[in-house]
Amino acid sequence: MTEEYIIAGCLHNQPSAQRELYNRFSPKMLSVCYRFGQSREDAEDMLQEGFIKVFTQIHTFQNKGAFEGWIRRIIVHTCINFLKKYKKFNDSVDIDQAVSAHVKEETMPSIMQAKQVTECIRLLPIGYRTVLNLYAIEGYSHREIATMLDIEESTSRSQYTRAKSMLENILIKKNIVEKPRAQFTLLAGVKK
Repeated sequence: MTEEYIIAGCLHNQPSAQRELYNRFSPKMLSVCYRFGQSREDAEDMLQEGFIKVFTQIHTFQNKGAFEGWIRRIIVHTCINFLKKYKKFNDSVDIDQAVSAHVKEETMPSIMQAKQVTECIRLLPIGYRTVLNLYAIEGYSHREIATMLDIEESTSRSQYTRAKSMLENILIKKNIVEKPRAQFTLLAGVKK
């Protein structure tokens, strides 16, 4: 089935088209949810909520940009709303205590397998992990993140800096990398 056929079928609520859309995009979108969720169950709940939104909002897709990118944006926003709804973001991050820390970009490893990086990112507190995912992986600006998470832009920057520092320490402790030596480009391989 072509993407156009799938979209047309979903617009007419055809189960076969909906099933094809889900089967085609759910593995990638589950990995997005997994990076945000605290557990596999959270990720699966986020994915389910996200695809419900995809199916109910498919009429808003205007063929501007990639269809997968449109789905991804819905999934990311669903993940953020899920964390807010269940207070998983606010309860586990020290937003009020966030201070600026200085970590040089070149102190992070440059090449890393996506699975190892994802597992290490999942060890971060949910607030740090959320900001890191939104900024470094999804490409949102700190201003956009602040709006999405109802925090100050400076808090987003601070959370990102702290997340990088903590991630670096985790990677070193797990002997995935040696002492800091390369640029923070490891996240490029995580986008899937």
